[in-house]
Amino acid sequence: MDAPVAPYDGVVVEVGATGMCRSDWHAWAGHDELVFPHVPGHELAGVVVQVGAQVGRWRVGDRVTVPFVCGCGRCEWCRAGEAQVCPDQQQPGFTHWGSFAEQVALHAADTNLVAVPEGVDLATAASLGCRFATAYRALRHRARVATGEWVTVVGAGGVGLSAVMVARALGARVVAVDRNPAALELASELGAHTVLVTTGGTDVPAAVADLTGGGSHVAVDAVGSEQTCADALRSLRRRGRHVQVGLLPAAAGHPRLPMDRVVAWELDVLGSHGMAAADYPEMLALIADGSLQPQRLVRRTIGLAGAAELLPRLDSAELAGMTMVDPRA
Repeated sequence: MDAPVAPYDGVVVEVGATGMCRSDWHAWAGHDELVFPHVPGHELAGVVVQVGAQVGRWRVGDRVTVPFVCGCGRCEWCRAGEAQVCPDQQQPGFTHWGSFAEQVALHAADTNLVAVPEGVDLATAASLGCRFATAYRALRHRARVATGEWVTVVGAGGVGLSAVMVARALGARVVAVDRNPAALELASELGAHTVLVTTGGTDVPAAVADLTGGGSHVAVDAVGSEQTCADALRSLRRRGRHVQVGLLPAAAGHPRLPMDRVVAWELDVLGSHGMAAADYPEMLALIADGSLQPQRLVRRTIGLAGAAELLPRLDSAELAGMTMVDPRA
């Protein structure tokens, strides 16, 4: 296939590392509309190798990463620094070819690219693009977690473990819920109390209530299913805040959720969709001073052939932590 060409307002990045995420599996499973042939991959970091004629901020050789939601750079939302809700957004690996490749083209570079600081390796930078940045915005900007609050995270995959780490950095007490003992062991290492969901069925809200003295202040569904969303909502105390991070694909039907509880207990239900490049500096500052250590979540690195083998079974694979892909491996 032909090598990518930089858009007039964009760049081509030589991929140094890219993450494998549950969202990639959703695309593979047909939950997103794709045009074939297609290249997945949306969490990436690398080096700029081509620059479009209208790009002002970036040069060949710059080390960069990018949010998985790339704004158009022109609309009112992008101009306000809210590119994550841009109505004309693009997403590498979904709306166009992504980063499971040696090179990837990215548009609106002056809006979307983020410089990777010295001392941050490309694998760590790539891990920020979807799961870690999503967790950061969900808890810091959407739920506005305060010191001493209880946060329940349902799902201890990449975004769930990121949420555990971010919540702890914000001074919260955390409960992590998952069916994978290895994932919960890692969550425990990160400072969370844990609830194991067994095949026989676990009353997650009751377990959370026991741990937290009546329910959490904030709950995050980091999986995206009718059951996990309902468990997260029912794990809240009165006046609690729920953040929906995991996708609830239309292919699974409209979820039946306990909206009676939402009304009676005056729960806030918040959506959170990635994080714009404009918000990266504060997160990167916490990484630079050691308050956040996303590199602790990177547990394995595979090549493109390994990615092709793992992607179809990612939804059922019992993996703890993040899997990164090195196109050169």
